[in-house]
Amino acid sequence: MAKSPALPKPTPAELDLLQALWPLGSATARRVHEEIVKERPDVTYATVLRLMQIMHGKGLLIRDESERSHVYAPAHPQESLQSNLLKDLMQRAFAGSAKALVLAALKSGISKKEREEIEQLLKDGDDQ
Repeated sequence: MAKSPALPKPTPAELDLLQALWPLGSATARRVHEEIVKERPDVTYATVLRLMQIMHGKGLLIRDESERSHVYAPAHPQESLQSNLLKDLMQRAFAGSAKALVLAALKSGISKKEREEIEQLLKDGDDQ
């Protein structure tokens, strides 16, 4: 079975930027900066622009250069990148055990609402 090419692994700062960009779909660095400063007012526009340029070079973002202001978009869907990161974490920290990963996540503290949602997902899975 052929192994699919590994997705690039974003740094924590790059992941924060992707979290701001995924809901937008595509955006200029200025627009992404506007989103990021809502949570982190200390982040400068120059930092966001430079990080986006680095991420483009790493293959985490694609860039449309047809307009004066370049428009960036995630190179990979959110679910795909998150799944890849989760598999990596499961292999490295939990010896490949999904059960151990889930139990650790549940022990770290979840809200009552989150617990109810998980229980509903488990019930729905049993019905199928």
